[in-house]
Amino acid sequence: MIIQLNLLPDIKLDYIKTRRTKRMVTLIATGVAAVSLGLLILLFVVVNVLQKQHISNLTDDIKADSAKLESTPDLNKILTIQNQLNALPQLHNTKPQTTRLFAYLKQLVPNDVTISQLDLDYGTGTMIFTGSTENIEDINRFADTLKFTTYRNAATADAPAKAFTSVVLTSFARNDEGSNYQITAKFDPAIFDTTKQIEFIVPKTVTTRSQTEKPAALFEQEGN
Repeated sequence: MIIQLNLLPDIKLDYIKTRRTKRMVTLIATGVAAVSLGLLILLFVVVNVLQKQHISNLTDDIKADSAKLESTPDLNKILTIQNQLNALPQLHNTKPQTTRLFAYLKQLVPNDVTISQLDLDYGTGTMIFTGSTENIEDINRFADTLKFTTYRNAATADAPAKAFTSVVLTSFARNDEGSNYQITAKFDPAIFDTTKQIEFIVPKTVTTRSQTEKPAALFEQEGN
């Protein structure tokens, strides 16, 4: 039977434990420093070697692709056509929807009034109505209809706005067959906007073609 006796004093034991702790701390610190140094070297290599090489390769690819494009025959014409094609959707959305005009006329023109000529200028926003009727009262009623007609966008809750402004009876003549007239009016371009669902609000006191069961012909041949 072996008996071991601890003959070292307590202070010696504390010294030995402290030295072991010191060696362990030094070892851990050295390991952390080594890892940090390795990461630093790795970052240096990535930034100053690999990244520069990657940028250089990309630059070479860009130069090669640019040279290939520049060597393409009629490149300027191709790019011009492409730009025009890209602009088509926007141009389509901004063009006036002229097909609405005939529906508007049915709502605006009194039943006894005919139109022999209609000049429509989208650039200036002007309509010029030329036609005839039997009674001058019908001409005045037509002009008043244009003055007081409003519109609204059916897709929104916006307040109604005037469809026509500056309505002027520019000429008037009477003969044995009836009365001839010419009315000029400014229209709001929004009534032909393709992005809006326009509804006309016509004065109820006017009897137009859209309110009668058997409306008379709207247009007549000029000179009749």
